[in-house]
Amino acid sequence: MTQILILGGGFGAMAAARKLERLLKGGEAEITVVSYENFSVFTPMLPEVPSGNLEPRHVVTPIRAQLRRAKFVLGEIVGVDFTERIVEVRHAIDRTRYRLPYDHVVFALGSVTSTFNLPGVAERSLPLKDLEDAERIRNHALACFELADVTQDIGKRRRLLTFAIVGGGFTGVEAAGEFTDFFRSIARFYRNLDPKEISIVLVEAGARLLLDLPPKMGDYSAGALGRRGVRILLNAPVAGADENGLSLKDGRRVESATIIWSAGVKPSPLVASLPIGTGRGGAILVQRDLSVADYPGVWAIGDCAQVPSPQGGWYPPTAQHAIREGPVVARNIVATMRGAETQPFRYEALGMMASLGGRRGVAGMRGGFVLTGFLAWFLWRTYYLLRLPGLDRQVRVALDWTLGLVFPRDISELRLYSESASVKTEDASGSIDA
Repeated sequence: MTQILILGGGFGAMAAARKLERLLKGGEAEITVVSYENFSVFTPMLPEVPSGNLEPRHVVTPIRAQLRRAKFVLGEIVGVDFTERIVEVRHAIDRTRYRLPYDHVVFALGSVTSTFNLPGVAERSLPLKDLEDAERIRNHALACFELADVTQDIGKRRRLLTFAIVGGGFTGVEAAGEFTDFFRSIARFYRNLDPKEISIVLVEAGARLLLDLPPKMGDYSAGALGRRGVRILLNAPVAGADENGLSLKDGRRVESATIIWSAGVKPSPLVASLPIGTGRGGAILVQRDLSVADYPGVWAIGDCAQVPSPQGGWYPPTAQHAIREGPVVARNIVATMRGAETQPFRYEALGMMASLGGRRGVAGMRGGFVLTGFLAWFLWRTYYLLRLPGLDRQVRVALDWTLGLVFPRDISELRLYSESASVKTEDASGSIDA
């Protein structure tokens, strides 16, 4: 039986797996999905997790629940032998190694945060890329409020209540809006603090926010966030970070105990280490049908792939494109198995949207039309709610949003990722081995 491996559990990987399940006949091939987490994160809603607007489990969907026939392996990819067609996997719980053979393998490993090797940034900043990042940021922010509520040191209090967000793309802009709502909602519980002391600083190296999108989207986002008290620094590339905040290349300083980093991503380090990772930033350079030249049976999609566009250049590594690349690579794998011709990937983006908090949003449509304000925010929520996998998740998220209109945000600091929690997790995994 033909063996098909899908490496990754994000948008592209799951779209490919579901399409293969529908296209393949019984007994024609065995599909195996390998991911280090047993769930998929709905990343468009991730900025609402650290702000307490959404519960963490409501923006994730178990991978096993999304599959009908495909197998699932919870593990980390540690190596690939393209000659023997073997993928080596280390299980995420007991670290046992497995060798999985393949006839076709789809790399959909996504991306990781890039700090561009700036001094101190990796050590002092908090990325916002996955669910654990979101929870860590939330707990850190609440800890800052707890400390600021009791400290008598004015300088320390100012740093504790200043939150720097680096990166004026979608993640940074949405995080700024969400944190504005979050801090306004919880300020009442910290009676020794003046809400005017709370400061959010959005730092962008470019000339405007949402730099790759129509100028109106960036200008509106800057105006909407600025009116809500967000301090926006444009043309402000970061030089480095230390325990007291950010240093900018023009000599300015942002004194802050919290640096949230959303300024860039790069392909998975594993991909960059493979001989096929020869594209931009170590991405896998694929042909128009998403196959890798000179490596039969090897395909790549999503953030870890560099996909050529018919108009020249490359498709952007966005979730919108990964979702469409998944079914295309599935059809091409089946076509290859059956001796048919593969088809090139073609897609014209529907548009891009961002939620700015305060029931405001911005949306860019085809043809250059830009929608702003409440209607754009409502469109954002409606579209992504319908795209969220699973009716149960859709209901839970809708309920979270409804309750958020009535009740203040929760301020419980759940130290789920503290050192003691890590030790308990290791002990638990040891008991499983026993």
